[in-house]
Amino acid sequence: MPESHRTAAGPGKAAAPPGDACPGTTATPDAGTSGSGATATAGTWSSVRPLLLRLHFYAGVVIGPFILVAALTGLVYTATPQLESALYRHELKVTPRGEADSLATQVAAARRAVPDGTLVSVTPAPGRSDSTRVVFSKPGLPDGSTLTAFVDPYGHQVLGTLRTSGQWLPVRAWLDSLHRNLHLGEFGRNYSELAASWLWVEVLGGLALWFGAPRTRRRLRSVLLPRGGAKGRRRTLSFHGAVGLWASIGLLGLSATGMTWSAHAGASIGSVQDALGGSTPAISTTVPAHGVGASGAVRTKDVGIDAVTAAAHAAGLRGPLVVTPPAKAGNAYVVKENTRSWPERQDSVAVDPGTGKVTAKLRFADYPVLAKLTRWGIDAHMGLLFGLANQIALALLAICLIAMILWGYRMWWLRRPTRSGGMSFGRAPARGAWRRIPGAVLAPAVVLAAVVGYYVPLFGLPLLAFLAADLLIGSLRRRRGTVTP
Repeated sequence: MPESHRTAAGPGKAAAPPGDACPGTTATPDAGTSGSGATATAGTWSSVRPLLLRLHFYAGVVIGPFILVAALTGLVYTATPQLESALYRHELKVTPRGEADSLATQVAAARRAVPDGTLVSVTPAPGRSDSTRVVFSKPGLPDGSTLTAFVDPYGHQVLGTLRTSGQWLPVRAWLDSLHRNLHLGEFGRNYSELAASWLWVEVLGGLALWFGAPRTRRRLRSVLLPRGGAKGRRRTLSFHGAVGLWASIGLLGLSATGMTWSAHAGASIGSVQDALGGSTPAISTTVPAHGVGASGAVRTKDVGIDAVTAAAHAAGLRGPLVVTPPAKAGNAYVVKENTRSWPERQDSVAVDPGTGKVTAKLRFADYPVLAKLTRWGIDAHMGLLFGLANQIALALLAICLIAMILWGYRMWWLRRPTRSGGMSFGRAPARGAWRRIPGAVLAPAVVLAAVVGYYVPLFGLPLLAFLAADLLIGSLRRRRGTVTP
């Protein structure tokens, strides 16, 4: 987030009074502090802080718009469960009456409504007032899209069909694509990955600057809460820093989970996860040898979806289920729990279509820790893990992030020269800060940035661009004989 601090009062601005400095002023050791250790620490921070400030400023100005768009689209996305319930109530809800028809009867009704479709999965009605979802692939649909028929379990009437994306209904799929790639396909995914790749940098840098600011009075309160009596840029800065502090844990979580399923960083994270043995396991769908006849031909007998679902229930699966038919002869049905709220239920079983017996089980409790953390993180990011409370928390985080970005740009604007005519913006913090950093600190920082930039390319490439632009600007100004930063 843009946060331009100053080390001295600029044209038309009053200097901060002693003892009431804001982040950006030169830090001095607190009264009573002595010893070489404290002096060395203060000296290291005073040399690192200007570089951190310049990076925080440039990243905020350049990356801020991408983060702002991600926050705005994410804020709208938090309301999708309520939007779905309101827009698709006719397809989703039914009036309970008597006993429900068999799943086979309901699937047959859906097949008649979508005669040219290929069955992908069936989600039996999870409650008595819910419809059954029968999902088909169909020629002519965009990649990743399916056609879902919604069936009334108490009369097997098809309530309607909707184009879906996975389990998402049209409004959620549209908002998900808006948040993920602005409806620009794979190219558009770079915007959200850029935002996620720099959000954690801005948050951690902002925390360091906020905690490192010199404060001599009411230190704890000035860190945790905005300054009510401050005015102008100082007041804006106090809100920017205090709100950022309270929102930091959630924002770091959003950044980490956002990178998990991004195109470039996500691939690196997946490789690391695989190397550590933390990838999400898959259940075996191979039918045992008894499913093959004496001639070697695979048996074509199918016990049916009702028997398969009953076998899954007998194996302990509960809640919403997704039944996936065999992909080819010789494969088993897969039945998986689909409860993505806390506590999650993601157990799955494979069922032999010839005998109706469970041939394999995969318990969520047996997932590697990294796979569980990934699942929980993604579901929390999508507002699913803790239901309405999760949605509210995400909405508040999005609002805080939007406000912090706008406050950052306002600080940049308030820092502009006021005695020059025409349009002007605030200056960046002074150049050349890296020269004052001790080699013992600078060298590991460069190595760390290189490693992170390699695995998170949309962090590394912009960082190189910032460096190149900064060097170019400095070179041009030296040629012109200017001394301003």
